[in-house]
Amino acid sequence: MQIKGQQKNEKFRVGIGYGFGSEFNNRNYTFTNHFYKAQLYYQFKESQNFRYEILVQPEINFGKHQLLNLYFVKPETPNFEQKRAEYLKLKDVHEYVLNIGFIIRKPISKYYSFYLLGSVGPLITDTETERMSKGFAFADVFAFGVTADCDPFRFDVRPSVRHVSNAGLGSSNAGYNTKNIEFGISCRL
Repeated sequence: MQIKGQQKNEKFRVGIGYGFGSEFNNRNYTFTNHFYKAQLYYQFKESQNFRYEILVQPEINFGKHQLLNLYFVKPETPNFEQKRAEYLKLKDVHEYVLNIGFIIRKPISKYYSFYLLGSVGPLITDTETERMSKGFAFADVFAFGVTADCDPFRFDVRPSVRHVSNAGLGSSNAGYNTKNIEFGISCRL
């Protein structure tokens, strides 16, 4: 007879992440951000060389945005002078995101691995800018990460590129493109 007190679940991990970033060099606007994420990882497949995972990440993003090029708001825009004056002010932007991602992980030793991550998800933004309407949008992320395992914990560093737009669902849809760096820790369940 075999008795197991606690059984490790190798397939699930929970974690948290913190990151920050800014727009790519751009003469039309500035955008800086920092964000917090809760993370749930599920490894659904393992081959001889790779591991495949699903990642669900609720996120809150705190951004600062300012229009630099007043000519971005064209005279054809209704109330364009008023809108220019409003958009030239520094604005706080809050985004509430639910990203769902796919990870391909390559272990390089017993303790280290690197991975590629692609994710997409809906978001709600609370601030209108010249680039984005207030309300519903999407966040797309592509990242390359490196992890170090220290059982049961995993430490993560993840540079990424993020695009936010509303897919034409709002009146303004120029979106934001940012480069970010993220740090995280997760624990096996």
